[in-house]
Amino acid sequence: MVEAAVALSRDFGLSRRQAYRYLEEAQAVASPPVVAEASVTITLKIPSNIVRELRAYSALSGLTMSEIVRRGITAFLSAARGHG
Repeated sequence: MVEAAVALSRDFGLSRRQAYRYLEEAQAVASPPVVAEASVTITLKIPSNIVRELRAYSALSGLTMSEIVRRGITAFLSAARGHG
């Protein structure tokens, strides 16, 4: 714990006291956080009317446009697998 606090303090410019607090909070976490899979940026050409609908749905749902598109593609691929 001491080595970790010193490293946090040094690497992130924290006081040792704050580094210890962060370490204590981390130890109290019941389960490790889920780390998302790495993403790759792609460019798509989508008709403007669909983009308008996508933006409107994003604003209403609170989801990002990327998340909506990811979910749509995932659903499409899942359905396509079932049709050989």
